[in-house]
Amino acid sequence: MDLKAKLVAEALREGFVSARICRPDAVPEVPGRLQAFVEAGYHGQMGWMAERMHWRGNPAALWPEARSVIMLAESYAPEQDPLAVLEHPEKAAISVYAQGRDYHDIVKKRLKRLARWLIAQEPCEVKVFVDTAPVPEKALAQAAGLGWQGKHTNLLSRDWGNWAFLGSVFTTLDLPVDAPEADHCGSCRACLDICPTGAFPAPYRLDARRCISYLTIEHKGPVDLELRRLMGNRIYGCDDCLAVCPWNKFAVAASDLRYHGPEARAADLVALAALDDAAFRARFSGSAIKRIGRDRFVRNVLYAIGNSGLPELRQAAQALCEDADATVADAARWAVARLEPA
Repeated sequence: MDLKAKLVAEALREGFVSARICRPDAVPEVPGRLQAFVEAGYHGQMGWMAERMHWRGNPAALWPEARSVIMLAESYAPEQDPLAVLEHPEKAAISVYAQGRDYHDIVKKRLKRLARWLIAQEPCEVKVFVDTAPVPEKALAQAAGLGWQGKHTNLLSRDWGNWAFLGSVFTTLDLPVDAPEADHCGSCRACLDICPTGAFPAPYRLDARRCISYLTIEHKGPVDLELRRLMGNRIYGCDDCLAVCPWNKFAVAASDLRYHGPEARAADLVALAALDDAAFRARFSGSAIKRIGRDRFVRNVLYAIGNSGLPELRQAAQALCEDADATVADAARWAVARLEPA
C-alpha cells in the first residue's frame, strides 16, 4: 500500500469520513470571488475578511513551502430533525454544530494525530488548520474532490450530505492529488427557498448581513427590526438550508458523541434569558457558544422571546429592560412590546 492509501486509511481510523488531496494553488478562482463578496458588502461586520484577503484568497501564500493540502471531513450529523424545535416557540433553536463540545478542539486533536503519523511515515513539515486561519477550506475541499459548494455555499457530498466539519493538513510532501468534485445540485432550490431571511441573492451567493448564523454570532449591536422578526427562535446559528438538503439522505453518523448535547437541543428560553455572565460561562464552558459572550447570547434569546407570541414569556423579558448592556435592554423592551396584550 502506498503512502497516500495508508494516509487515507489512517484518516478514516481517526474518525474522518473522507480525506482527499489537492495543491495549495488549486483554487485560482477564490481571490476574485472573495473580492466580489467584500465589494458587495456581503461580509457585514466581519472586517477580518477584507483585512486578510491576500492569505484567504491564496492558500499558497499562507505557507509557501507547502506542496500538498490534505482536506478532511468529520461528520456531526444530528440524531434528530434539527428543524423540529422551530415548532416549539418557547424553546431555543441552537445550530447542530454548537450543541455539544467545541469542534475546534476535537477536530484539531485528530488533525494533529494524523499529522504526527504522517511525519513518522515520511519526514516532512506540516501545519494543521481548522477554521482558525485564513484558509479557504470549502474551495480547497472541492478542489480535492471532497465535495462541492452547493447553492447554499456550504460543502456537501454525495457520500455524507452536508453535516461535516472541515480540517486541513498542509505538508511539504508532494502527494498525488485527487480530481475535483463536480456540482450535483441540479435544479434543486430547497436551500434557497427555505431561508427565513432571504440571505441568498442568487444561487451560490450569500449575503451574510441577512444570514441568521451571522446575525446571531458575528453581528454586534442591535439587529435590524425587519430581520429580528424573521429570526424566530433561532438563538445561535441556523440549520435550515443544511437540514433541507436532499443529499442528507446519505448522511453518516457523527464521528464523536461529544458533538451531541441533548441539554442544548431545545433549551428553555426563560431559563436562558436569566443567565448572568458567570452562569453563561459555566453553562457553555467548552462550547463554541461561549465565544459570543453573555450579552450577545441573551440579546438573541430576547429576540426569540419577542417572536414567540407567548404572553407568559413577557415577564422574563421585562426583567431585562434595564440591563447594563444597552443592546440587551433594547432587545428586552422590543420583546415586551411584541408581547403586549392587544
